Amino acid sequence: MPSRSDLADLAQVQVWVQEYIRSAHRDDEAVDRVVAPSARLTSAERIGIYREMYLVRLVEALETDYPGVRRFLGAEGFARQGSRYVEAHPSRTYTLNRLGDGFPGFLGGGFAGELARLELALSEVFDAEESPVLSAEAIAAVPADAWDEARLRPIAAFRLVASEYPVSAYLAALNDEGLWPGGRRKRSYVVCYRRDFGVRRLDLTRPAFELLTALAGGTPIGAAVETLKVPRRKLFEWFREWTAEGLFQAVTF
Repeated sequence: MPSRSDLADLAQVQVWVQEYIRSAHRDDEAVDRVVAPSARLTSAERIGIYREMYLVRLVEALETDYPGVRRFLGAEGFARQGSRYVEAHPSRTYTLNRLGDGFPGFLGGGFAGELARLELALSEVFDAEESPVLSAEAIAAVPADAWDEARLRPIAAFRLVASEYPVSAYLAALNDEGLWPGGRRKRSYVVCYRRDFGVRRLDLTRPAFELLTALAGGTPIGAAVETLKVPRRKLFEWFREWTAEGLFQAVTF
């Protein structure tokens, strides 16, 4: 434990202050040996300001990534859950971009947890590296008799999310200020992706979700389609929409 006489060792003091601010079990008596009181505040009150600011800043960072969860839980409910989360999972890097990666698991099941899973996917898509998009010329260059063995590689900014609740409909209702179908269980399927520097999501049927999951996992197109009882017309519609939205970056064999 450093004392005031050790203040020349800035690195040691910084480490101690960080540990004190982040720790849920602090030795308040030790503060007087490190932090000098001011004319109006005690040593504990002075460092307490930083403690409160730390929690507020981290919860604000969570709000940025989980605006839907904040709306669903309410400001006070989100602040409580966010504070508990950052106590258990403090930031360990110089950036706060990935601070909330464990938040869906922390919330557990239920609508809030499933909504957080979707918002985490959207956050990951936002930060993913840029990928080239499969061009019409590349598609046309594939011989017609080779498509069954072809594999489609998704772009890096691509995430698939299956949920027990209509969480995508909830976000749509918030964005459009419309009605949403409530928090009752209802399976939903979404692909999240980035296009033209904007994060997007596309609601899917279960067969479409299963097909995209198989393709993203490297299954050849022929084998992936064979397991689905879907009309060819519908398959063409899906592939036309997915390629137009830029979900794939390459065709491989």
